[in-house]
Amino acid sequence: MIGIIGAMQVEIDGLKAMLKDAAATRISGIDFVTGRLHGHEVVLAVCGVGKVFAALCAQTMILRFGVRAIINTGVAGTLCPQLGIGDVAIARQVVQHDMDTSPLGDPVGLLSGINQVYLPASSTLSNLVAQVVGEKGMNYKLGTIATGDQFLATEERKRWIHSTFDAIAGEMEGGSIGHVCYVNQIPFAVIRTISDDADGNVPNNFADFAAETARSAISITAAVLERLNDEQELD
Repeated sequence: MIGIIGAMQVEIDGLKAMLKDAAATRISGIDFVTGRLHGHEVVLAVCGVGKVFAALCAQTMILRFGVRAIINTGVAGTLCPQLGIGDVAIARQVVQHDMDTSPLGDPVGLLSGINQVYLPASSTLSNLVAQVVGEKGMNYKLGTIATGDQFLATEERKRWIHSTFDAIAGEMEGGSIGHVCYVNQIPFAVIRTISDDADGNVPNNFADFAAETARSAISITAAVLERLNDEQELD
């Protein structure tokens, strides 16, 4: 079974509409919808915004539904000049930019207990995503996606995250999903369509625009599942 997580309803609704034999189970306030999509058993969930909701959702998918991989799909703000609105960021690795025990002598972003700053995404899934996006003719970049419990809205913070972690995009869930997957040894992927510039210049119709860009991420995720072999080894 493959788990697919989005923070907002618009990031999951399109996939839910494609499901066959859909059935919902509510756990800890989150609706987990199981079914079949392009021949795969999947479980979809809207986790809610932020790291705690995302981690709760990922852990439930692993323990309750026994997923063999998790795909996190949605939108993000760009942190690099190579990605503009409508482009796609694909995680080679994730980092939590708001994790900071540096006053104790640790590197910024260090995750205490596992002593890692960067957590690697599945290269198999990430490369498959890149192949799908490239064939769709969309501009994309593979790199570090940075996660924190804040909507990035200043040029200063944007520059700091990019320069500190060499991050290509910023959002609020992928790093915590990666954290949960890392400690459970579950492969994961993070796909983000760029919805804003992460510098405070948010479109007035951001909700509508986020829905539009989320649809791109949904089509990418569906195409990845269409190509993924159930027997394929995921690293």
